[in-house]
Amino acid sequence: MCKIITYKYRLKDSNLGAFLGRKAGAVNFVWNYANETSALAWKRDKRWLSGFDMCSLVAYTSKELELQGETIQAVVQEHASKRGKVKRSKLKWRSGKKNLGWIPFKSEGVRVVDDAVKYQGRWMRFWNSRELPGRVRCGSFIQDASRRWYVTFVCDAPEVEQTKTGTTVGIDLGFKTQIACSDGVKYQRPNTTKKYEDKLAIAQRAGHKKRATTIHNKIKNVRSDFNHKASAELVKRHSIIKVGNVSSKAMIARKKGFAKSATDAGWYQFKTLLQYKASRHGVEFKVVNEAWSTVTCSACGFRTGPKGLSALDVRAWECSNCGVSHDRDINAARNISHA
Repeated sequence: MCKIITYKYRLKDSNLGAFLGRKAGAVNFVWNYANETSALAWKRDKRWLSGFDMCSLVAYTSKELELQGETIQAVVQEHASKRGKVKRSKLKWRSGKKNLGWIPFKSEGVRVVDDAVKYQGRWMRFWNSRELPGRVRCGSFIQDASRRWYVTFVCDAPEVEQTKTGTTVGIDLGFKTQIACSDGVKYQRPNTTKKYEDKLAIAQRAGHKKRATTIHNKIKNVRSDFNHKASAELVKRHSIIKVGNVSSKAMIARKKGFAKSATDAGWYQFKTLLQYKASRHGVEFKVVNEAWSTVTCSACGFRTGPKGLSALDVRAWECSNCGVSHDRDINAARNISHA
């Protein structure tokens, strides 16, 4: 049985900006056309335009737009899909200044040979860091904040050997120690946002937008690399993984001074990576309610741990009921494992 996996590669050619920029501009035009047309249809007929309806409207426009027909269809279908999820007739407009480049394609529209991909008659080389696992189904050319171009391929991925260790692990997500496991293992890295905040502030005050963007990309890449490596190791070591339902968004909304730390922790990205890797390796993944997990003794079940914001710096404590000593994060992870 094959599953689907997405691989991302950075394009090599530094002269691709003009070529892909024109295509991305045409994609924005198609998106905005779909946006306006769907709004008019709702205003007139009080019904949503489906992806099939939009494909009929944009048929035979590839020559004028200098885009592949498959790309045009992919754009309007994506628009219809997103508009259906938010139940609004009009989404945000796309422009070259406010949006990063995006050019979707289907398998019929590209040809991949070794470290090169052919799109609309032009060969583009990419850094082939790993071989594609199977047949390419679709993909896209995308830009990052530094205006560098990447290509993503959605491929068939063969079933990998399932993890059969028989062990269950609970994971407590935090700020200082990003990942604490119920078996006593901790994964942590320095707070990357704080590490680079002085350099970022200097660049922003000086008006060096390009330098500031580079620093932001560095922070993002360090966080992503850590989350990828930690999630891969956890999936290989355990058969059942339980994670607390902590949310960065909810933490930021509390306005208790944790916004930077919650954003830097990258909990949502980590849980997303862990979930899809667990699915691929046949590992059971659960998100459980972690309420009171920090203050509850994992040995006797009584809530004798340090409570409140003033006790956040207490990292080790002893249960007044049973006398067992606890590491704050490891204890919380054990309670999540028992949930």
